Amino acid sequence: MEDIKLIVTDMDGTFLNSSHEVSPEFPEIYEELKRRNILFVPASGRQMLGITKYFGEIENEMAFIAENGGYVIYKNKELFADKLEQKHMNEIITAVRGISGAALVLSGKKKAYVETGNQDFIDYISQFYTSNERREDLTQAVDDSIFKVAVYHPEGSEKYVYPVLKEFEKYGLEIVVSGQYWLDVMNKNINKGNALEKLQKALDITPQQTMAFGDYMNDIEMLENSKYSYAMKNAHPSVKKAASFEACTNDNFGVLKIIKDYLNIR
Repeated sequence: MEDIKLIVTDMDGTFLNSSHEVSPEFPEIYEELKRRNILFVPASGRQMLGITKYFGEIENEMAFIAENGGYVIYKNKELFADKLEQKHMNEIITAVRGISGAALVLSGKKKAYVETGNQDFIDYISQFYTSNERREDLTQAVDDSIFKVAVYHPEGSEKYVYPVLKEFEKYGLEIVVSGQYWLDVMNKNINKGNALEKLQKALDITPQQTMAFGDYMNDIEMLENSKYSYAMKNAHPSVKKAASFEACTNDNFGVLKIIKDYLNIR
């Protein structure tokens, strides 16, 4: 195996266990990665604050890919930030309102925005969108850069949301199933893979020097931009097809098991 310089991992369903916890082994492993000059990069559909909160004091040493590639920072400096057009957002909001059981979040640079009225949904999304604001009507523009529209359906986004929203691809938008219950709408070519490429170029790191981990369809481009690509055992079948290798499940902290093997830590 070629020397690895960058390890990038999805968060939910991949790096975190099902209780959204980081392995207690991570601090020790991170210090060894740092000693070997290997950059550890979380990459998630979450907002930036929903990712960085897991890493405490080491946050300022790391790079992060948030919003499924819509927002990238390295050592607290912004490398890339995207923005959706308001007219597209309003059409999507209207379409989602017509899907029984669906709810959505506008994910922006400052915070996330959710409509009032569904307290259970607000309580649920607060674990992912730690900085959020309630609005009466999300079709009224907010003073923020919105990276994506994240749509939730309790019975499955692939079955109930994607068939309705896929028509918005005609506007050059990216419609991606990002989890069992979530679907994200972003500008075309906004994905974790292109965000990873921006980071690789900025740091002069190649795909051949990159290891990546993922579990859902929004991870596929990221895996394709890494020579050492791992799908979790709990991953969607299409992700397993895209990856070169397999790691054990997120509940067994499969990401860290692979990293420990590479570092020869027992």
